[in-house]
Amino acid sequence: MTATLVAQGLAGGHGHRTLFESLDLTVAPGDVVGVVGANGAGKSTLLRMLAGIDEPQAGTVSLSPTDAFVGWLPQEHERVVGETVADYIGRRTGCATATAEMDAAAVALGDPSSAQATGIDPNDVYSNALERWLASGAPDLEDRIPVVLAELGLDLGEKAIDQTLMTSLSGGQAARVGLAALLLSRFDLVLLDEPTNDLDLDGLERLEAFVQGLRGGVVLVSHDREFLARCVTRVLELDLAQGSNRVFGGGYDAYLEERATVRRHQREKYDDFASRKADLVSRARTQREWSSQGVRNAMKKAPDNDKIRRKAATESSEKQAQKVRQMESRIAQLEEVEEPRKEWKLEFSIGSAPRSSSVVSTLNDAVFTQGSFTLGPLSLQVNAGERIGITGPNGAGKSTLLRALLGQQAPVQGTASLGTSVMIGEIDQARSLLAGARPLADAFEELVEKLSPGEVRTLLAKFGLKADHVGRPVDELSPGERTRAGLALLQARGVNVLVLDEPTNHLDLAAIEQLEQALGSYEGALLLVTHDRRMLSTVQLDRHWRVDSGTVTE
Repeated sequence: MTATLVAQGLAGGHGHRTLFESLDLTVAPGDVVGVVGANGAGKSTLLRMLAGIDEPQAGTVSLSPTDAFVGWLPQEHERVVGETVADYIGRRTGCATATAEMDAAAVALGDPSSAQATGIDPNDVYSNALERWLASGAPDLEDRIPVVLAELGLDLGEKAIDQTLMTSLSGGQAARVGLAALLLSRFDLVLLDEPTNDLDLDGLERLEAFVQGLRGGVVLVSHDREFLARCVTRVLELDLAQGSNRVFGGGYDAYLEERATVRRHQREKYDDFASRKADLVSRARTQREWSSQGVRNAMKKAPDNDKIRRKAATESSEKQAQKVRQMESRIAQLEEVEEPRKEWKLEFSIGSAPRSSSVVSTLNDAVFTQGSFTLGPLSLQVNAGERIGITGPNGAGKSTLLRALLGQQAPVQGTASLGTSVMIGEIDQARSLLAGARPLADAFEELVEKLSPGEVRTLLAKFGLKADHVGRPVDELSPGERTRAGLALLQARGVNVLVLDEPTNHLDLAAIEQLEQALGSYEGALLLVTHDRRMLSTVQLDRHWRVDSGTVTE
């Protein structure tokens, strides 16, 4: 089944705060709409409204046909305690709900009293439920799951998928199961919130192929610029600074060009208006001064009996006053142009520390184990000021390699050593440096004792973390807010070894570009783990390590 979604006059936000309004969007079969905007602009809120989960503050969302099968996949891979891999996939694909509805309809079909109680023909209910169950792909889901998991290279060992708990999986494994659920789904219209987070390069390519091959419509939120450039047909921008929204035709790169042109024209239009208004105001002021000066001169110089001169002076003053009124009328007739509001922009640098020893870290025939996984033997060296990009499939050992290089995990054989005067700054994949139930300001102060409480709040405000953020428990902050807090730590603390593990996850596009600029001026050693293809091509790197199946190749 194909479906069309239409949103008209949509407004949404949190509580009394409106993030966007008067939003119109039509998503037809074959459309892939990318939603972009700063963190907090309401992108996830919009997707929840389109999915029918949250009610809009104003406006309507309609589906044609009304019983279209809509899939919403939220940003976080929610792992429910006690839920198996099979249960998780059933829930994410909508098959579990469709099965439950069909079972309930079958029970009602065999109970004549239910029709009398509800006034609805149970045969119609069952027919609709059966049709939805078939459309969801539930009949053969159990057979399709192992095939897709195998294609994704996800080895769950000897345990069956209906016995393996989602909470027992690593972050990389959970990301692959999430991708498998998406690939196994058969939605008429798909709503994806940050689907690229935690995916490796192979997963990104599979996701792109899936999105490009869909017959139904797609609305997706993503900060992966290459993914957007390859997949979207239109871009919806939620501009929080201007309080506006706009749909741009064409792909992502076309959107960037058109947006730059639109913003330039808006600025030029305002500058032209402001210049003309300032000129007219200045001329009106001059005319008023001339008029006032003429009256004063006439009163001083004209004798009472010189009626002709007095009349001439009066007429001159009236003419000047008329010119003033004409000028003020021209000012009033100017079409008012609102000045484009300056949007908040993350601007930061990475604090530098004195240079470390010439060799930062060394591994000699070192072997590391993590459960049943083995990394090595490895013989590697990181030198001062060296910039190394690290890529590889999920679960290949990238995070273990970082812990090994930073002296955070001891080898089970071989040796590992860390250089002297090494000052490490790290943003790990789990953003675990700032975590827990303590307020953000308190947790931050503990890590940067040289800053006063006032200085801490000023610094966090530069990263968009203001009064309503600093008093909240760290664990209640969004992933993007925790990432920005981690970047603030990098600015506050001097480092000469910088470790970034998937730093672009949960950052908006402007913040990603600012991070790339900051890395351009950073002079210490850099270990960058990322699957962001544009970041890999933008950031200058000296070496590239690929981690795969417990080995590292250059």
